Amino acid sequence: MTYSITLRNILVLILLAVAFQNCKTKTKDEQEATVTDSASLTKPAPEELNSDQSALLQEILGTSTEGVFRGITFGDPLSKVKATETYEMFEDAADHVGFTKETEKLETIDIQYFITTDKKVNKIMIDVYLNSPDATKQLWNAAKGHFTELYEAPKEKDKTISWFKNSVHVTMEDVSEGKDYGLKFQFTPDKNVLAAK
Repeated sequence: MTYSITLRNILVLILLAVAFQNCKTKTKDEQEATVTDSASLTKPAPEELNSDQSALLQEILGTSTEGVFRGITFGDPLSKVKATETYEMFEDAADHVGFTKETEKLETIDIQYFITTDKKVNKIMIDVYLNSPDATKQLWNAAKGHFTELYEAPKEKDKTISWFKNSVHVTMEDVSEGKDYGLKFQFTPDKNVLAAK
């Protein structure tokens, strides 16, 4: 009996010690430490969040100087697209194929090659998903400079800019909305180009 009373007293002492430990008052260091809401933190620096947009534009355009885009010309067969495109295929539908790449900064480039019924390229669309309005503006400016050099003076309206030269129509649109940022590019041929091929 004395054994069970002693065991009970030890158990009560342990429980009291744990309770007092959890109820202790804050020390001076603990009182000075403040909790910061993550929403009030400063925004990350652009270079931490975004890629170099000129380099990103070169990534989008690819290394080939042939063709209209990434070595592909309107009227090229679907087999050429599949053989030369280096991004990962994510779509293979009857009217288009899609390829994607994610950058180190988690920006996404989606390219869709639209094809005719006889499997020839007739339109190219590129969606670029970015991390900030600054990145969108920088890529816009880099692409505007690049395409203006290739296709001469553009036509601008609101959030869209377009160029037309040598039977190629290029459109760039800022599709940013809310906290989703990005640009859409579209390459289309003059109607006579596909008829000739």
